[in-house]
Amino acid sequence: MSAKACREYHGKRLLSKHLSLKGHSLDSRSALVTSSTDFDLLVDSEPWLTCTELVVKPDQLIKRRGKCGLVGVKMGLEEVKGWIYERMGKGISIEGVDGILDTFIIEPFCPHTPSEEYYVCIQSLREGEEILFYHEGGVDVGDVDSKANRVIFDIDVDCDASKIENVLLKEVPEEKRKVLGKFIFDLFNVYRELNFVYMEINPIVVVEEKIYYLDLALKIDETAAFLNASAWGQIDFPPPFGRTPFPEESYIRDLDSKTGASLKLTILNHTGRVWTMVAGGGASVVYADTISDYGFGHELANYGEYSGAPSTEHTFEYAKTLISLMTKNYDKRGKIFIVGGGIANFTDVAATFAGLIKALTNYQEELKSHHVQIFVRRAGPNYQEGLRLMRQCQESTNLPIKIFGPETHITAVVPLALGLAKSALYPEFDSELHQVKVKKATSTGSLTGLVGEPLSAQPVTPEDHQIENFSSATRCIVYGMQQRAVQGMLDFDFMCKREKPSVAAMVFPFSGNHYVKFYWGTNEVLIPVFQNMKEAVEKNSDVTVMVNFASFRSVFSSVSEALEFEQLKTVAIIAEGVPESQTRKLNKMAADRGVGIIGPATVGGIKPGCFRIGNTGGMLDNIVMSKLYRPGSVAYVSKSGGMSNELNNIICRNSDGVFEGVAIGGDRYPGSRFIDHLLRYNDNPKVKMLVLLGEVGGVDEYDICEAIKSGRINKPLIAWCIGTCASIFPFEVQFGHAGALARGNMETAKAKNAALMEAGAHVPNNFVEFGDKISEVYQNLVDKGILIPVPEPETPKIPMDYTWAKRLGLVRKPANFVSSISDDRGEELKYAGIKISEVFEEDMGVGGVLSLLWFRRQLPKYATKFIEMILMVTADHGPAVSGAHNTIVCARAGKDLVSSLVSGLLTIGPRFGGALDDAAAMFSDASDHGVGAANFVKDMRLKNKLIMGIGHKIKSLSNPDMRVEIIKNFALENFPDNKVLKFALEVEQVTTKKRSNLILNVDGCIAVCFVDLLRSCGAFSVEEADELVANGCLNGLFVLGRSMGFIGHFLDQKRLKQGLYRHPTEDITYFGGEM
Repeated sequence: MSAKACREYHGKRLLSKHLSLKGHSLDSRSALVTSSTDFDLLVDSEPWLTCTELVVKPDQLIKRRGKCGLVGVKMGLEEVKGWIYERMGKGISIEGVDGILDTFIIEPFCPHTPSEEYYVCIQSLREGEEILFYHEGGVDVGDVDSKANRVIFDIDVDCDASKIENVLLKEVPEEKRKVLGKFIFDLFNVYRELNFVYMEINPIVVVEEKIYYLDLALKIDETAAFLNASAWGQIDFPPPFGRTPFPEESYIRDLDSKTGASLKLTILNHTGRVWTMVAGGGASVVYADTISDYGFGHELANYGEYSGAPSTEHTFEYAKTLISLMTKNYDKRGKIFIVGGGIANFTDVAATFAGLIKALTNYQEELKSHHVQIFVRRAGPNYQEGLRLMRQCQESTNLPIKIFGPETHITAVVPLALGLAKSALYPEFDSELHQVKVKKATSTGSLTGLVGEPLSAQPVTPEDHQIENFSSATRCIVYGMQQRAVQGMLDFDFMCKREKPSVAAMVFPFSGNHYVKFYWGTNEVLIPVFQNMKEAVEKNSDVTVMVNFASFRSVFSSVSEALEFEQLKTVAIIAEGVPESQTRKLNKMAADRGVGIIGPATVGGIKPGCFRIGNTGGMLDNIVMSKLYRPGSVAYVSKSGGMSNELNNIICRNSDGVFEGVAIGGDRYPGSRFIDHLLRYNDNPKVKMLVLLGEVGGVDEYDICEAIKSGRINKPLIAWCIGTCASIFPFEVQFGHAGALARGNMETAKAKNAALMEAGAHVPNNFVEFGDKISEVYQNLVDKGILIPVPEPETPKIPMDYTWAKRLGLVRKPANFVSSISDDRGEELKYAGIKISEVFEEDMGVGGVLSLLWFRRQLPKYATKFIEMILMVTADHGPAVSGAHNTIVCARAGKDLVSSLVSGLLTIGPRFGGALDDAAAMFSDASDHGVGAANFVKDMRLKNKLIMGIGHKIKSLSNPDMRVEIIKNFALENFPDNKVLKFALEVEQVTTKKRSNLILNVDGCIAVCFVDLLRSCGAFSVEEADELVANGCLNGLFVLGRSMGFIGHFLDQKRLKQGLYRHPTEDITYFGGEM
């Protein structure tokens, strides 16, 4: 949704700031007043308010405020306050639109005469910018469209000051022409620099060579935020007057900004009975249209869409928000919730439905109490699983849910939901009553079209068309690392029995040249990936198409580069959100070079049996269902990518199938237009019928009307423009696509449908009848012998990708790895089944995390505290021990941190740090067998074994090791049982009688205490505890703790900038040959 209107307050401040940089001195004084404004604070910040005559008016995108009596002129501050207080929060009706006044702008009054008022408007067109100027302005200016002077500057042409003065300002007095011409010249350049799309100043006043703009309307291209956000500064885009903003809309906008998917929500009538949750921008308009066409527009509660593969959690939040709004106001007649959508191209239906089902389940009681009837129609990747899950939800919650798949027309659920059709006519997705209606393929015999002159009268001239006629030899370069899309293209190629893959190479600027492996049927092939476009083109001379998956930030640079190569004839731009100024420049550059552009904001296009752009046509099962592996006789063009897939389905079920289909993209200025493709289809003798799915906004459909009237299009055309519901809303509604907004009556869907019908196109009464109209025209052609059905070819088989087959539950395979301690697959990382957020909420600490990852148990607090104590006391023992010594030597030799750390860790063994496991085994075994301390010491002596965990170089009972004391005392105070520790202390009493330093050392103390902990904490059986010790967890604690110290030594040596260590020779005893 690119064009956004801003408040007059922000618009004037923006213009004043940037025009002042060009040498203009403008009065930028203004103040914004809302219900929360404190006038005392306002006067402190804007002292001019007390000493200036003022003008006050609402600042809420209201047109013709002067004629509506909504402008207060030549007032003092107190009068302004009274004027505002009298109107603040009050309802008012303006030209049939009811709304609440809540925002006002105060400005200095500008004394002037009517002769000093002028009108100026700048608006963006496909080819450039147009300036309209009239030498009279103000509330009575009248119809400026018919009488204003105009000049258009092409998108690649700079503004011409002389043309402004000589063409636009010829009626302006000579003494004012220069200053006004300079202002308009700079105004035009600011308009372009800041990516405005519409600006109207009425009046603009010139008083003694000083310029004032009194009333301003301004629209900004919001998609250009990445280019102009800092220049725009703080700016507000209020909703149209008459539509109250809801906090839920802000929440969804915020949610939308945090995901690569698209989430949109507009509340139209919060007390309405009909609510929708529709997947896809085009589909969302179609559902709103159909509800309106059946007379329920006044009950339509919301407009919105979710698309672009939102996550399960984002879908849940979107659905939850809708349901909470739906169940806020009770209606005894009940409510209707339509969950609709076209056939998705790449969104996993089951994944999004999981979020929806979660919301339905959580709010089931509210839905039941409000008597909400739910109707679901969806298709696309994994839709069978999604609908099955929805059926399970219906059975488990007992909610009234009707469920339909692609066998049912996309909007057929609307009359059913509204009670205007019998449910028996529409069997649900799992009903056995479904009979899939698919026409047979036809021959290419040609007679006379249903419109205009004989087909033979128009020669086929493919060279006249900028968009290439795709064939089975067409090859492309894919820009961007879109491996899933490329694999889909190759699968389509293989299904269509192409000799060579359609993708010759990929371009990815962020890595060096390499190859990526893909499947060609069951075989594997390598597709080269190049770092730059030049090399990719030079090494693939047969490439004529570029499929561009670059982000909206990179589209302009990447496509501009591609247009430098003459061999490229068609460029498809997939990205949404490309600024209109960049799109128009690319369109001009492409036209100058004879290159056709499909997009931006498109899924692409498809020519059955020949070539597929990206994800067009969806998954392979949909390709098969819609017979897209072989050509039919019907060619279509639409704006919506999602609806193009729905057209594949509709056309397949009501004719012999698709010959070619293109989605030109939903932006206001698509690279190629409807007429470009329809003329190409019309000139192809293999195409017998044309289908157009237009929409509200723009005037491109009128070119088609003229082509039909002139006979240039002479094949039957079935046409429908979506967006007919726009007329039922008293306020302006921006639909799902950036270009889906009418600027005047000519751009409305109803006006276009009427014009197309008048021109001779076949136009149904509503979209529900669209398929029936296609069937009617198709049957007419068959009856006249123009189309002769031929046998249907065998359905090709294509190996299914293993990942997708596993998701569908069709295959299983033993895993090569098994892991039970962590899981990163979901929305949130889990440790032993516990979410990472819960780890922090419960303040588990490092000890708690270690217990989850090492033992798969959530141990009690004293146990996790003890683990942390072990790490603390084992962290380091000075630089002289072997591990620290090795680390220091490596660090001083210039090795990196990891290498130095590993060198220290490799010294850990039986003689250094590795005694813990053996000490635990010795003491616990003796304790378990009831061996006395004295006998244990005696047995070890007889076996000539050292007692691991006993002995210290300098410490004794009289000079204890504080580490041992800390560990021992904590265990005795906190552990439920200390059997092994007490046995070890008894052994210590025996050994210290022989020598005072044969104490229980820190290794032994940790070992026996840890055994007691595992056995007594209640989380493990004795066998499980012994197995953990046997598996080396005690030595693991020492390794983990001591790693902290080793890293510290490494960083210490680097900080001290110590050089290479060489051991002094005097500290080495050298032996000669006597050895």
